[in-house]
Amino acid sequence: MNIMKSKNIYLSLLLFFLILSHAQAQSSWPKEIQLNQGEKVIIYQPQPESLEGNLLKARAAISIRQAPDNEPIFGAIWAEARLLTDRDYRIATLENITITNIRFPDIGEESQINELKNSLELQVPQWNLDIALDDLLATLETAAIPSAAEFNNQPPKIIYVTTPTMLVLIDGEPLQRYDEELNIDRIINTPFLIVMNPDDQIYYLYGDKFWYQSAMVTKGWKTVKKLPKRIKKLKKKIEKQQGNTPISQYVFYENPLPPEILVSTVPAELIQSEGEPQFASIEGTSLLYMSNTDNDIFMDIDSQQYYIVLSGRWYTSRSLYGAWQYHPSDQLPEDFASIPEGSEKDGVLVYVAHTEAAEEAVLDAQIPQTARVDRHSAQCSVTYDGNPQFEPIEGTNLDLAMNTSSTILRANKQYFCVENGVWFVSAHATGPWVVSAERPADIDRILPGSAAYHVRYVYIYDVTPDFIYMGYMPGYLGWYVFGPTVVYGTGYYYRPWYGRFYYPRPLTWGFGMLYDPWTGWSMSVGFNVGWYYWERPYRYYGWWGPPMYRPAYHPSYRASRAHQRSFPVPRRNSYSNNLYRYRRDAYTRDINRRSDRVYVQSSRGRSQQTTTPPQNSGRQPASTASQRTRQALPSRDMSNNVYTDRQGNIYRRDQSGQWQKRETRTWKAVPGESNNSIQQVQRQKEMRDRGQVRTNTFNQTTRKTTTSKKNSNRGRSNQ
Repeated sequence: MNIMKSKNIYLSLLLFFLILSHAQAQSSWPKEIQLNQGEKVIIYQPQPESLEGNLLKARAAISIRQAPDNEPIFGAIWAEARLLTDRDYRIATLENITITNIRFPDIGEESQINELKNSLELQVPQWNLDIALDDLLATLETAAIPSAAEFNNQPPKIIYVTTPTMLVLIDGEPLQRYDEELNIDRIINTPFLIVMNPDDQIYYLYGDKFWYQSAMVTKGWKTVKKLPKRIKKLKKKIEKQQGNTPISQYVFYENPLPPEILVSTVPAELIQSEGEPQFASIEGTSLLYMSNTDNDIFMDIDSQQYYIVLSGRWYTSRSLYGAWQYHPSDQLPEDFASIPEGSEKDGVLVYVAHTEAAEEAVLDAQIPQTARVDRHSAQCSVTYDGNPQFEPIEGTNLDLAMNTSSTILRANKQYFCVENGVWFVSAHATGPWVVSAERPADIDRILPGSAAYHVRYVYIYDVTPDFIYMGYMPGYLGWYVFGPTVVYGTGYYYRPWYGRFYYPRPLTWGFGMLYDPWTGWSMSVGFNVGWYYWERPYRYYGWWGPPMYRPAYHPSYRASRAHQRSFPVPRRNSYSNNLYRYRRDAYTRDINRRSDRVYVQSSRGRSQQTTTPPQNSGRQPASTASQRTRQALPSRDMSNNVYTDRQGNIYRRDQSGQWQKRETRTWKAVPGESNNSIQQVQRQKEMRDRGQVRTNTFNQTTRKTTTSKKNSNRGRSNQ
């Protein structure tokens, strides 16, 4: 059959070259489409070339077989598409797909190729296709890395202890206010629950598993078994309000004794070991790691220096007890990059410059969470503690509202508000607010020293009469690229608002922030577990970023290993990396493409249950690189063994591992491994394999967590 005679049949089928596996299914390549006349189109795994904002550019190899006995015709195709992403489900929808180029080495007539390209360009924009973020992330070739040279990397107060201790952070001197909901005086400038009992003028602290009391807020805390009547009543009330399983039911403490309480009124980090420090060696390196701690603490034998990583930043000292200094990730001893993947401490590779884990994290920090915002229904609610008060933002023509939990900017007699990743605008500081089609002119001049810095990472991509396409980078949640690695927080301390109400600001230190390749940054859970009073999260906006967001809990490494099990970790419950999920006026996924049906957003932006629930609902994926890469790289099916370089040449590897190039409908051996195109496709193969590991691990962890959750629920129902 002549190519031109059958091209109309092929047009719609070739569009599938961008289809990737759904996040809940295994990545399976190539994709094969059988035609009624016996012809077959095969689409090989796409190769993303770049991602700028929400614009993805990609290419893929394809082949067309006209009959079972015929030699297939191979070609390459390029396209651009707009991404509508959902980072929680780790998928994206491609919209407004445009074919930019097409090349068929097996077709000699340029006119045939141009006609095929023109026909595709007419039909392809009608399609909306899904793409898996893990395949996208592992195979991206280029990325524009933003500069973050002005971050504050000075160490916080670093405290080392050898006994179980809980760090209680208070934002400055304790501020006591009457809490109408709890009907008691409470210290409001801390996420921990500290109240004063008016009957005995004693302070009480709830530490999840234990209650403490003290005559002073900043010291003297001791456990108490018998609570006063008023505090006992409060205990029942907050446990009912908490509504979630306490952290202590997930963390298996080896030491049943209550941890000591350490209070800090300045930014601080707690590192601790269970008794005197014990070290173990890391194979193939001159590094030792502290084995009786949840923290990442190392000793470099050659320099006799200790190294720790806090919020993605490295610090070094000759003593565990002090004089810590910042150490750039690209100046670490070479042995840090040689930590084997699959070893006990490979989770720190993400913080080590130029490792694969670090490069993937940098790319991940540049993938936006996007949404289509309804211009007619989107609403914004703003409250102030008194009349609006503004202060100038240094280096800009913008002013920032101080006495509100919202991020409100004043610019040229207009007011802009960012609420859950959506830009709003108003002629007045108090509203009414409408969805904004533009950002303030000086927004990209805001420096990290400003508490409004994170809104630089909220973008407006496109505007239509009914919708505005917006999105935010992980920087909106406090996750930043710093040179060759990622870090959490800017390192700056932002002055909170103290008035009739207390409004905290984003922080960097105090909660053992750890990076996870799928959920981003999470708070570590170990000895320093407290119960945070956030059943009304808007009160505490700013501790971790925008409203509706707080990081997940990271499991206690030592506790989970000691019990030789993988246990479910409390996730965000009603909190999420995808802040749009909780807006009725923003849509991240509203098209159901799976035959077995999943949860999808309704037209009002809410989740609707269909046949199969989302298996990653409440899931906690593998938290370290070891869990991500312990399984061997997959043995790829030879059927997915076709690649294209940037010029559109087609390559494959034969059974002996040698590369071949497609020329005039035949495969020819390519001499020499130094060939630049061979290096390109060899790198593609390595990235495909790594992407499959990421996707497989994500799916396996999702299924295990879902099964564990079902079993846990079944056990509770039987009690």
